[in-house]
Amino acid sequence: VIHGVGPVWGGGDEDEEELLAGCYRTALDLAAANKLRTVAYPAISTSICRFPADLAARIAVGTVASEIAARPRDMARVIFCCFAPDSAEHHKDAFAELGRV
Repeated sequence: VIHGVGPVWGGGDEDEEELLAGCYRTALDLAAANKLRTVAYPAISTSICRFPADLAARIAVGTVASEIAARPRDMARVIFCCFAPDSAEHHKDAFAELGRV
């Protein structure tokens, strides 16, 4: 388990987007450093931290996609584990925006 602490949404003026992207990058870095080839993510910061779920999904999918493209041999599988239908839809939309659905 790689534990990531996501930022609390404060309205978008406190670098929350970059902090959230950093959670995803750090987890991928730690996975690669430990030769882990599969990682699963929940929708980090979207519950109690109040990060807008649609924005968080775009950040998650975009960050992970760009990181994997930069180092394709590090990761074999990434799972976005969405515990609510709306979260799953936001992630599907984010993949569609990247042209990957």
